[in-house]
Amino acid sequence: MTVKKDRLRRTMMFIPGNNPSMMSDAHIYGPDAIMFDLEDSVKLSEKDAARFLVYNALKTIDYGDVEKVVRVNPLDTPFGKADIEAMVKAGADIIRLPKSETAEDVKAVDALISEFEEKHGIEKGSVGMMAAIESGLGIIHAYAIATASPRLIGMAIGAEDFVTDLKTSRSPDGIELITARSMLLFAARAAGIAALDTVYSDVNNEEGFRKEVELIKQLGFDGKSVINPRQIAPVVEIFTPTLQEIEHAENVLEAIQEAEEKGLGVISLNGKMVDKPVVERALRTLKLAEAAGSYRRS
Repeated sequence: MTVKKDRLRRTMMFIPGNNPSMMSDAHIYGPDAIMFDLEDSVKLSEKDAARFLVYNALKTIDYGDVEKVVRVNPLDTPFGKADIEAMVKAGADIIRLPKSETAEDVKAVDALISEFEEKHGIEKGSVGMMAAIESGLGIIHAYAIATASPRLIGMAIGAEDFVTDLKTSRSPDGIELITARSMLLFAARAAGIAALDTVYSDVNNEEGFRKEVELIKQLGFDGKSVINPRQIAPVVEIFTPTLQEIEHAENVLEAIQEAEEKGLGVISLNGKMVDKPVVERALRTLKLAEAAGSYRRS
C-alpha cells in the first residue's frame, strides 16, 4: 500500500492537539482533511499530554473518509521523534513536517517513519508526508524538498513564520506572499504533489477570506488550510465549478469520445482544438464538481 496522492484536499482544518472536544467532532463539518497540531498550538508543558490525546483520538474515533494529518514537532526538539512514532502507530495518514528547509529534513523524517512502520508491523510506505515551508530558505529549496521522498503528498506555506523570516508582516492583499506562493506552487507541480495555502486568521473577515481563496484558486493551489469550521463552506463553494464549467467539461469529454469512435486524429469543440491540457482541465473540473455533489458520473 502507498499513500494516495491525488485525492481532493480543498480544506485542511487545524485542530489543536490539546483540545479533545474539537478532536471528537471535527470531521462532522466536512473538511477534506483534519490536521491535528502538536507543534505551535501546544505549549511545552502540554506536549506529552497532547501526543497522548491525539494518539487516542486516532485510535478510537472513526473519522470516515476525512484524511488524518498530524503536524509533529521538529526533530531538533525533545518531542519530534516520539511524536512521529506515536502517530505512525496510531494510524495517521500523513505526518506533516514543520519548518522544512532542506531535502535532508524530509529524508530524516522519512527514515524514522520507515523505522516505525517496520517496528509496529505497518505496511511500508503507507504513511505519507507533507512539508510546511515557513522561511526564505525553505522556498529557495522548495523543489529539492518536494522531490526528497516518495511519501510526500504535498507542501504548504506557513505564512506567519514566513513573513517574520522576511522581516515584514501580512497585508490584506498578501503581496508579500506572491513570490513564495508561486515558487512553492511551481515546485509542487514539477514534483507532482499538492500545493496547499496558509491559514487566514481573521475568522470574522469573510470578505477578506473569500478574496484570498479566490486568489489562491486562480494561482492553481489545491486547497487552503482553515482554522474554523465556518471557513470550510466558502472554500468548497469557490472551488466548486459553475454549471457552465461543468457543461463545458462534459462537452470536451463527449468530443473526445466522438472523435475516437470516428477514428479522428484531430479533435475540435466549437471551433477550438481539444488537446491534452484541455482534457486534463475537464477531468479536474468534473472531479471537483462530483466531490461537491453538483455532478454525478453517468
